[in-house]
Amino acid sequence: MDFVSGLFYAEPAYIRVFTACLRYLAPVLVAVLLFRCMKPLLTFRKEPEIWAWLCLADGRKMSVTHWENVIGRSKRSDIVVNFPTVSRSHAVLTRYDDGSWTIADADSKDGVFVNKKRVRIRALQPGDVISIGGVDMELQPISRRQEKHLAQLRTKASTIFSSFANLFLLTVFQILCAVGFLLGGGGENAVDILIGFGGIMACQWALLLFYVCIRRTSFEVETIAFFLSTMGMAVLATVDPGEALKQLIALALGVVLFLVVGWSLRDLERAKKFRYVAAIAGIGFLLITLVFGREYYGAKNWLVIGSLSIQPSELSKVCFVYVGASAMDRIMTKRNLFSFIAYSVLICGCLALMNDFGTALIFFCAFLVIAYMRSGSVGTLALACTALGFAGVVALKIAPHALRRFATWRHIWEAPLEGGYQQTRSLMCMAAGGLLGLGAGRGWMKNVFAADSDVAVATVCEEWGLILVVLIILSVIALAVFSVRSASVGRSSFYTIGACTASCIMLVQVILNALGTVDVLPLTGVTFPFLSNGGSSMLCSWGLLAFIKAADTRQNASFAVRLTKKGGAEDE
Repeated sequence: MDFVSGLFYAEPAYIRVFTACLRYLAPVLVAVLLFRCMKPLLTFRKEPEIWAWLCLADGRKMSVTHWENVIGRSKRSDIVVNFPTVSRSHAVLTRYDDGSWTIADADSKDGVFVNKKRVRIRALQPGDVISIGGVDMELQPISRRQEKHLAQLRTKASTIFSSFANLFLLTVFQILCAVGFLLGGGGENAVDILIGFGGIMACQWALLLFYVCIRRTSFEVETIAFFLSTMGMAVLATVDPGEALKQLIALALGVVLFLVVGWSLRDLERAKKFRYVAAIAGIGFLLITLVFGREYYGAKNWLVIGSLSIQPSELSKVCFVYVGASAMDRIMTKRNLFSFIAYSVLICGCLALMNDFGTALIFFCAFLVIAYMRSGSVGTLALACTALGFAGVVALKIAPHALRRFATWRHIWEAPLEGGYQQTRSLMCMAAGGLLGLGAGRGWMKNVFAADSDVAVATVCEEWGLILVVLIILSVIALAVFSVRSASVGRSSFYTIGACTASCIMLVQVILNALGTVDVLPLTGVTFPFLSNGGSSMLCSWGLLAFIKAADTRQNASFAVRLTKKGGAEDE
């Protein structure tokens, strides 16, 4: 018997049988789990909520289905008044948390009149006559009783039993993962492995029980996040088990951040006030990094405090979404539009000085999403010019290490021991893993630099197979599609823009990370949400997830949406 065969047969038969079964069972179990989570997110019936009626003088009624509504002649307006005297974007009708309404002029040609008096912005009272382009109308908000009745007619979220079943499937998968690593040679790291996977299980069940207490039943978005975090812990169990506790602490803090951001979104007036704190914090994180940051691999984007290292630009992503979404309280005014442009340019300048090209690209994509969703006829040209300038500054400030990566792009096999080392090894290991992988803890990718972060996808593919990697990517895509589908029935543009921007950031990170690993795109060092090792990245991922969760208008789904009590009052 040769040496290789001797090594193979030295492993007990029961371990070989368990590993072989796990290779086939894991993708099936994950596919069932993700199907159960994705189906309600992608197939829910989109039902606009009616909050008021605009009654015209001729007796016609137009439903008001959002909290911020653009009234105008354009087909893109929320409320279309197709009269030649009405501007394309004439006015903005806004509802507040206390049920009050305001009408604001959107820089129209003929102005907005309330009770025959021209107004810039005006709180509406019962019986007020609104005149837009000579068209008279009256706002009739629905009553509390009608609001409660309409809420009962909305699509119900998944039952709590379904959420428990999904989490049970995930728990079974997590237990199998832990056992697979322990049997696959991870005995010396048994404590770290058990702490890592056991801690995730404790966090997810605690969060679900909290949801039960506050009468929320939907847990699909959170289950997907915990699944991705589980795969991240599986990567750590292979590459660096000693990091498991630190990553678990980051996950727990991320869940806390998720709840805090969600709580802030329950009250839109409170959330809009938070934008000032978020704006200062987003810039502050970057300025502090510029002054006190430490440079690694050509980018000055790390703060080191004793044994703790953080990447503040990750937290700035959450702040950026907050600022971009909450600037919609005067949806069409030039002041807010240009203020956000200036804020984006300042963010870009800081990242350019830090030589953080990958993060700058993510911010640029987020800016484009916000700009597209916020732009009307007023600022389209300005937004386009600013976007061009944004990209130009980034291009001029590309760091030397990023330029080297661009030079290596599509030429990795010409320098397999130098610039192309990570990607050539990643491709070889992914090929070795095939569709089902080699088994937990049995890969070689752990010997490659950043196998738990920049090229974590290759580590998963080698040990768990290409099928599981595809499912991981599809789960992030499902979150993005859910955000887009929810946009058409979103209550407030705050929720809509926040969710779409947050999912865009996640999706761009997935594209840059996954396609960079296989050399389709340059390797920029961007992390994969929830999957890559890094406390800052984990906090950012959970913070962004809160915006996606807040956009869910299904009944009893999101804790960011108040429930209606039996007596008709809202939860506090």
